[in-house]
Amino acid sequence: MSRSAASPTRMNLLRIARRLDRVARGGSLLRKKREALVARLFGLARPARDARARIAEASRTAYAALLPALARHGDAGLRAIGWPTRAVTVDVESEMVWGIPVATITRRSPLARTLGARATAPAGIGPAAIGAAQAFETLVELLLDAAPGEALLRRLGEALAQTSRQVNSLERRVAPALARNLTTIRRVLDEREREERWRETHLGPGQKACVSGHP
Repeated sequence: MSRSAASPTRMNLLRIARRLDRVARGGSLLRKKREALVARLFGLARPARDARARIAEASRTAYAALLPALARHGDAGLRAIGWPTRAVTVDVESEMVWGIPVATITRRSPLARTLGARATAPAGIGPAAIGAAQAFETLVELLLDAAPGEALLRRLGEALAQTSRQVNSLERRVAPALARNLTTIRRVLDEREREERWRETHLGPGQKACVSGHP
């Protein structure tokens, strides 16, 4: 129904009253959802902060280790040492959190390797390249571990913002407009009822017929 004033009829009165009741119940459910989303976000905030701190520290360590390796071997030399590249397998499982699709990493291939697994001779490579490789493997592991939590935080934040907008729209726009429309219709119907009772009380049958037949 349009938010503009509806015709003052009993049917519209009942229709708007039912819609106002649905808006009130919908607003209550949305507020509960918003509270649950806020609680979930607060529960994830500390682990996410700690994960970001570990990633920042590992990133500083990895890039600091990369500089001596670049100085020793150069960019082309490091690319040759890192060849062939290897595939990282990640198994992802989707789940729903408050109707929000999120992904969880259930299994991934290990990234950190021993010297034997690298298939390179330590004496020919040197400690700088080995240290840089180990530092970046640690960094990538931390990034993969933190990725599902970061994605969940972002989706929960978006859902919280959308829910807040919906609550504000219902409480500040839709519900007040319906309430004003309902009040107007009730006032008009009450006035009509009072006028009808007054006619029945103060006018005779002939006059009532004359009034009712007046154009």
